[in-house]
Amino acid sequence: MKIIAAVARDRSGPFTVEELELEQPRDDEVAVRLVGAGICHTDLAMRAGQVPLPVVLGHEGAGVVERVGARVQKVAPGDHVVLSFLSCGTCPACQRGMPAYCENDLACNFAAARLDGSSSLRGSSGIVRSHFFGQSSFASHCLAGERNVVKVRDDVPLELLGPLGCGIQAGAGAVLNTAGHPFRRSIAVFGTGSVGLSAVMAAAAAGYTTIIGIDTNPARLQLASELGATHVINSAAADPATEVKAITGDGAGYAIEATGRADAVRQAVDCLAQLGTCGLIGGAPAGTEVRLDLNQVLFGRTVRGILAGDSIPDLFIPHLIDLYLAGRFPFDRLITFYPLREINQAADDSLQGRVVKPVLRP
Repeated sequence: MKIIAAVARDRSGPFTVEELELEQPRDDEVAVRLVGAGICHTDLAMRAGQVPLPVVLGHEGAGVVERVGARVQKVAPGDHVVLSFLSCGTCPACQRGMPAYCENDLACNFAAARLDGSSSLRGSSGIVRSHFFGQSSFASHCLAGERNVVKVRDDVPLELLGPLGCGIQAGAGAVLNTAGHPFRRSIAVFGTGSVGLSAVMAAAAAGYTTIIGIDTNPARLQLASELGATHVINSAAADPATEVKAITGDGAGYAIEATGRADAVRQAVDCLAQLGTCGLIGGAPAGTEVRLDLNQVLFGRTVRGILAGDSIPDLFIPHLIDLYLAGRFPFDRLITFYPLREINQAADDSLQGRVVKPVLRP
C-alpha cells in the first residue's frame, strides 16, 4: 500500500516527506494506521548517528490496527494501540519478564530492519529502511510486531498516547517500577525534559512528600512546579547537591539523572542520603565516563541504570492511561502537536527546548 512517511536520507540534512510503498504484514506483524507519533531525542541522535540510511525513524507511535498477520492473536482490526520497544521474547531477560533488557535489543530496535534483515518500505529510488524500534512511526502507516503493540482503551484521545511508548514510560517507570518504596519519600530529578517531568508526575502520583526538579531552564522548572515538584533548583545558579541536602536535611532517598551528563550524574549521587539510590536514565554519548567519590558510594548508596522504566509495556502503559484519566498523571501538559509535514520544525523546536514533547499527526 502507498503511505506518506518522513524519510531521513542524509546525516546532516532535513527529513523529507515522501510517498512510499509499504508491504503487507507478515504472519507475526500488525499493520497500524498512525494518528500520532512522538519525537524523541533518540530519533534525532540516530539520524546523525549509526542507523543505516535512508530510514523512516519514529518509535513513539499510536494508532488503529488495520490488518493483522495470520498468527497474531493479541490485537484485531479496529483496536487502539500504542507502539513501544521491541524485544525478542526468547532470551533470558525476556523469559524473566524483563523485556527492556532484551539481549537482542540492538537488532530489535536499532538495526532499522526486521530480524531477518529485510525492510518493509520502498521508495522511488529503492529500499528505505524500516522497523526502527519495531515500528518506524514517522508515517501515516507502519508495520509493527505483535510483541511491541499494546492494546489500550478507546475512551482517551489516541493521538496523545504515542509518547507513553518510550520517553514518558521511561521517566514514570523509573519511579513507579524501579524505586519501589524508598526509605525516605524524597526524590531529586535532574533534567526536566519529557522524561524528567514524567518522573516528577509519577512521584506526585506515588505520594512522595519532597519532589525536587533540577534544570537550567526556568520555563521547565516552572512547569515542574505545576506538575508536582515541591521545590525546584536552577543548577546554573546553585550547586544541586548542596541545595538538595538543605531542603531534605540529609539528602534525597532517591535521585533520577535524566540528562546523560557526567557532571549531573556526580551531582545526583552526591545529593543522596545514606542508603539512597540514584537511577540513571539519561542517554550519553558512547564512552562517557563518570568520576564518583568512592566514600559517597561506600556508605550504602546505590547507582543503577534503568532502561524503559523497567516496564512491561502491556501492563504499564494501560496503568499510566488509568492514572491520566484519574487526573493523577497529566502528561498531556507536555505535548505540542505538529502535522507530519512540519517534522523539521518540530525537531528543531525540540532540540532548542521550545517545546517539551512534539507529537506528529499524519
